[in-house]
Amino acid sequence: MSREEMALNAPATAVTGSETTEEFRASEGYRYYVVWLLCGVYMINMMDRQLLSILMEPIRTDFGLTDTHMGLLTGLAFAAIYTVMGIPLARLADRSSRVNLIAISIVVWSVFTALTGTAKTYSHLLFARIGVGVGEAGCNPAAYSLISDYFESKRRATALSIYQLGAFAGSFLGMVLAGWVAQTHGWRMAFFVVGLPGLLIALLVKTTLREPPRGFSDETKVVSEPPSAWGVIRSLLAKSSFRHLAFAAALHNFVIYGAGNFYSAFLMRSHGMSVAEVGFQLAVVTVIGGVTGTYFGGWLSDWYANRRNDVRYYLWIPALSLLVGFPVSELVYFVDNPSIVMWLLIPSIFCAAAYLAPSITATYRLVGVKERALASALLLFILNLIGLGFGPLLVGVLSDFLRQGYVAQGIPEAQALADGLRWSLGVTVLVNLWAAFHYFAAARTLRQEMLRA
Repeated sequence: MSREEMALNAPATAVTGSETTEEFRASEGYRYYVVWLLCGVYMINMMDRQLLSILMEPIRTDFGLTDTHMGLLTGLAFAAIYTVMGIPLARLADRSSRVNLIAISIVVWSVFTALTGTAKTYSHLLFARIGVGVGEAGCNPAAYSLISDYFESKRRATALSIYQLGAFAGSFLGMVLAGWVAQTHGWRMAFFVVGLPGLLIALLVKTTLREPPRGFSDETKVVSEPPSAWGVIRSLLAKSSFRHLAFAAALHNFVIYGAGNFYSAFLMRSHGMSVAEVGFQLAVVTVIGGVTGTYFGGWLSDWYANRRNDVRYYLWIPALSLLVGFPVSELVYFVDNPSIVMWLLIPSIFCAAAYLAPSITATYRLVGVKERALASALLLFILNLIGLGFGPLLVGVLSDFLRQGYVAQGIPEAQALADGLRWSLGVTVLVNLWAAFHYFAAARTLRQEMLRA
């Protein structure tokens, strides 16, 4: 037996808490109920988050804003509070009830989503986005930690990929609802329609989701108390594999949010589509590419890692998906036929979606079972601050800069607006090559640092 196998098959010990691993029971059906319910929570999460990007053009026009304003609103304004609050809330998840934290988080982000529909000024929009960020910060690390306790390591990436499906299902529903409601009742009504049902999901989570003991599905030894937060953070940042992994995921996320938040504006400006057309067609290609890419990214990485006894596949799969998807992603912005553009978006989104479940699984190999929520929060802090925070903002800044240059050359404003965004998005996709390099670099030391952990 290899050292890696010995490390992963050490004997279990009892866990402190309300129930020990010997007392707590969960059927296979209930385990899948948990992960699919949390998938539904993430779906509501992403519906709320998606609204602003799909309604970008009518909101920008209504308030008289620039792409820079919208990039700040959909990016840094949300990401700054989301990432900063993520660390203390993840620490809370490692020490207290994750179920309660998720339920409260749903209530907070749902209320602030509905409040977005009442905004009268740009400042009101910023305030509402900050509130949504506070609520959503408490969800993902706690959910990742719960799922990791219900599923053993050999199935963990697959289970996490099921959870991640909620992101694309939520994007699909958010786009369809936003496009249809905005077209018929105005963009403000869309925020009420999507925000308020989250209160019912919060009640379902609170009443049906059970809190498992820490390390319930692990064979490895469980400590009674988690290390200090600074100790966990310092230990992770000292690992070369985590530093490269986190930066790779951040650059990957930079493209996902930088490009994704401007898809609707690009299609309206360059291809003359209405908000309803964009909402429906973009929803379809996003759910097809996103769901299949997310699931197969987790499943393939689990399959290869288990079959070949090599955890580096959790990093190689995302790297290879970026390299394969790069040329397709570039073509999206330079094809004149909108039907071909929509078809190209499917493989582009498929390849982009294959990264997060394997990245989190690789991160969990570097920490103990009572450090998982904090570890995933640190990963999310880095990738969202860089990716979600600066991706949309810098795309917007570059778009405005190029637009001004085109206008100075005598190009009509509408064409300059479209071409500035088109080239801004084309340049942004180049960052995926940089991200792939860091995934490969992280894989070089992952196995050694996992064993030392």
